[in-house]
Amino acid sequence: MSGESLLHVPRVMGIVNVTPDSFSDGGRWDTTETAVAHGRELLDQGADLLDIGGESTRPGATRPLVAEELDRVVPVIRELAAAGAVVSVDTMRAQVAEAAIAAGATVVNDVSGGLADPRILDVVAAGDVGYVAMHWRAHADRMRDFTDYAPDGVVATVRRELGERLDAAVAAGIDRERIVLDPGLGFAKEPRHNWELLGGLDVMRELGRPLLVGASRKSFLGSLLARDGRPRGVDGREHAHAALVALLARERVDYLRVHDVRATRDALAVVAAMTEPEEGP
Repeated sequence: MSGESLLHVPRVMGIVNVTPDSFSDGGRWDTTETAVAHGRELLDQGADLLDIGGESTRPGATRPLVAEELDRVVPVIRELAAAGAVVSVDTMRAQVAEAAIAAGATVVNDVSGGLADPRILDVVAAGDVGYVAMHWRAHADRMRDFTDYAPDGVVATVRRELGERLDAAVAAGIDRERIVLDPGLGFAKEPRHNWELLGGLDVMRELGRPLLVGASRKSFLGSLLARDGRPRGVDGREHAHAALVALLARERVDYLRVHDVRATRDALAVVAAMTEPEEGP
């Protein structure tokens, strides 16, 4: 189609969990060698950047020691960054963020938005790297206790609390233009809250920063697909996620954090074909 493109194509962030206990793929890539190989595979499938994490944030998870997290992520980041990949570190800890930046990470993806370890904001500012601030209320072992969004509802409350994290990041010296916001699907959220947030992304855009959405394989998709009262298992949620990706591509989401890069790219290709069909002779 001639002229300006009508489609806003999100950038795809491929997930590399270097953990034994992640909800979706724990233990599959929990060594440096297997994690690096998986990262390379995601790049081949079309990932724009890789998010390397060494701490599971699934509901009920316990935190690893700092040394464990460092041992998991730093060698993987170093090798993938050296190979030319754009690498993000998924961490809530300032010490891990600092080591990751030194190893070549150019983005810090902090699911706590600076609440778990406020010094992480200073590390990001000093490193002059990108920062993803997610909506968060408590660590994984307690977040089920923080799902009350009265009286304003989940959309307005998340917008306000995420705006507070944006202000804190800027006050710490992080360049506003380097900040991306994430509404935190699945974190201290009941299934219905996630759908309400997805329907209220225009409200999140009022904060004036790019949006990242991480819905891949999450439990609210399993609840949607439940049969006989039993949620669909993790490995059976990808088709629903691909359908959601197609919808989000039209919502002007800027980043999609996903496990299955190929399925995401396929969904985006379908949207592109429907939005901008090739011109005939």
